[in-house]
Amino acid sequence: MKIESRSLTSCEIADDGGAVSLGFIDADGRSASLKLSLNQVGALAMTLPGLIDKALQVRYGDASLRYAYPLASWAVEQSSDPTQGMLTFRTVDGFSVCFSIPREQQSELGEALAAQPAQVMIRAN
Repeated sequence: MKIESRSLTSCEIADDGGAVSLGFIDADGRSASLKLSLNQVGALAMTLPGLIDKALQVRYGDASLRYAYPLASWAVEQSSDPTQGMLTFRTVDGFSVCFSIPREQQSELGEALAAQPAQVMIRAN
């Protein structure tokens, strides 16, 4: 079954936290919802940024395009695992993502951020 969404109407979490429901209005004006398990939502969250980038690249014929979120704040915290830190980025509209980051990469990231930016800087780890 193929359903085309006209608008997203709600995002809800199951009482036990094990699922998320996305409510929407379909192309014919009918209300519908999609219920996804926590694991499915996690997989979707990991997939969407790449899909957005690819859609932009195809739409505008430019493989260098990426969808960039304006950074409002960030936090570096200690993980319960002493070999890992946690790095959280947040936007003004409430989007956030948290990464675990090994101590060695924290130092490398700090050095990369402190370095004088080159005209085209690509430093991947």
